[in-house]
Amino acid sequence: MSDDTSLQIPFPHRRSDHGPYATELHRAWLTRHPLLPDPTHPSYAHWDVVDLAALGYPDAGPDELALAADLMGFYFLFDDQFDGPLGRRPTEVAPICDRLIAVLHGAQADRGSPVETAFADLWERSVQGMPARWQARAAYNWEYYLASHPAEAAGRISPRPPDRAGYQVLRRGTAAMETIFDMIERLGRFEVPPAVLHHPVLRQLRQLAADIPSLTNDVRSFPLEAPRGDVNNLVMIVRRERDCSAEEACAVVMAEAQLMVERSRELYQGLPDVYRELGLARVERIVAQRYADGLVTWLAGYLSWERRTGRYQEA
Repeated sequence: MSDDTSLQIPFPHRRSDHGPYATELHRAWLTRHPLLPDPTHPSYAHWDVVDLAALGYPDAGPDELALAADLMGFYFLFDDQFDGPLGRRPTEVAPICDRLIAVLHGAQADRGSPVETAFADLWERSVQGMPARWQARAAYNWEYYLASHPAEAAGRISPRPPDRAGYQVLRRGTAAMETIFDMIERLGRFEVPPAVLHHPVLRQLRQLAADIPSLTNDVRSFPLEAPRGDVNNLVMIVRRERDCSAEEACAVVMAEAQLMVERSRELYQGLPDVYRELGLARVERIVAQRYADGLVTWLAGYLSWERRTGRYQEA
């Protein structure tokens, strides 16, 4: 079956040297917030969660990388709780997500809930020292991610399969990529000027850097998701659209991803013109370029990790 090895990526991936340090702190965090019965379980270790953080944020300091690793672990473990029967009961999923959204806006976490205490800890550490504008944006992006899970659960029991437009809206929510990209600024301790953050060129680059991993992930996870009734997967949608085999659908999805990679390169190369046209000061250009570099570094790092992780090789 086609996979991300067929993608030609023009951006290099790098790895932080702080992985061993972050691994110890991540295990301690999982002990304090027992999202897993055993944080040293070989199955979880096989996912290489800390390595994803090290590849995604290679310039992060030791403690910042530990925060990134905790975030990666939370995304996976929170998402996985909906893979079973709970993930087909939207009326039960919604209150779980609503309580986490309330934490974003000042509610106290239930000390008896590892999910709530873990999330409250991540949010507190993430906003520390960041300006109000960044915090507002980050809170909105987290709300989008969390509020997408009830809709995903409803989709699993709906008689209507999702179309491309509906898939795209929901997938962009459940993928959590906007929250991941917010952390480029947080871990680097900077904030991108609004004029460039919302410029069409950088917005397009950010969206592509978010969407490409979703496509390759859909190909990777299709053999696991199809048997359990997941429907929010582009491979499944392409199969219905074209009335073709899974192999053919995977090839179509990967071809789309490759076109998106090529467009990403064009947009990335055009950023100096954007900075000049906006009249950015030198320090603003440096900050904007750090963010853009962070986007493509995450993309390259994620694809490298996805090719090797055991997460998508286990039933």
